[in-house]
Amino acid sequence: MGIDRRQRASLALTLNFIAVVFSVSALSTSYWCEGTRKVAKPFCKGPVKLRQSYCIMFNSSNINDSRLVQYIWETGDDKFLMRRFHTGIWLSCEENVNGIGENCRSFLNIAPPHEKGVLWLCIVAECLYILLLVTGGILMSIEICHFTNVIDGLKLNTFAAIFTVLSGLLGMVAHMMYTTAFQLTVSLGPEDWRPQTWDYGWSYCLAWGSFTSCMASSVTTINRYTKTLLEFKHKRRKIEKSLKVKQKLLDFDSPEQVWDMYISSMPSTAEELMDSSSNGRRLSNTSVVLDLNDLPDPQEEAYC
Repeated sequence: MGIDRRQRASLALTLNFIAVVFSVSALSTSYWCEGTRKVAKPFCKGPVKLRQSYCIMFNSSNINDSRLVQYIWETGDDKFLMRRFHTGIWLSCEENVNGIGENCRSFLNIAPPHEKGVLWLCIVAECLYILLLVTGGILMSIEICHFTNVIDGLKLNTFAAIFTVLSGLLGMVAHMMYTTAFQLTVSLGPEDWRPQTWDYGWSYCLAWGSFTSCMASSVTTINRYTKTLLEFKHKRRKIEKSLKVKQKLLDFDSPEQVWDMYISSMPSTAEELMDSSSNGRRLSNTSVVLDLNDLPDPQEEAYC
């Protein structure tokens, strides 16, 4: 039972550690949502002969001269570029027009004013989620490494399960709040940020994977606690049964009970006594004493 309990504790601690790593990675990265934006091409600078695909070409190199009529090569959708972007809780980064480097800005400044409170609540919930996960993991580690007493281990196990379940609930609420805030920002955000296409990224998958691992750790911890209690109850029933049996044996072995058994085993009539003596059984003089006056009359006549 001790080996199985220790294996379950190790499994719960491993799942808790995975949940902490996933949650920290998701919180510190900005790939919760990824997509593309439609960006207008800038004016090309430099020699006219050098044709560049990410800017608008003119028939003159002097783009600042307003007296010249500028003819562009690109028309329609050719005047636009599809630039990739990725967004997290903290930052929203977009690829530069020339394809080199990224331009990042705070996602709190991009979100609509009425959604900034939701984003702050999401950040607080994510931090509390990680804090409770770490607390539950510390309690599990103390239980495994330092406590051999089962009762103390059960107490630590209870608190670890409570912290882990609470952290899982906070994590779920935080992820759902961010999802709602991002979707509203896509609809009501600034024009220079609204994406053309978007989808959830690997940081978002890590966040929900952390929640899954956290709930698996809490279920394992609660299951270990329940199994230990059931084992204690089963052992208690066995001990109570054995104590009842011993008590019955002790009551049965008392002198009064032995004397009653001894008296009940004596022959009740003289015929039984003569039969037992004729079969070769020897009776002790101290154990059997017969009074012929107490025998019934027919038996007395037969005896005479």
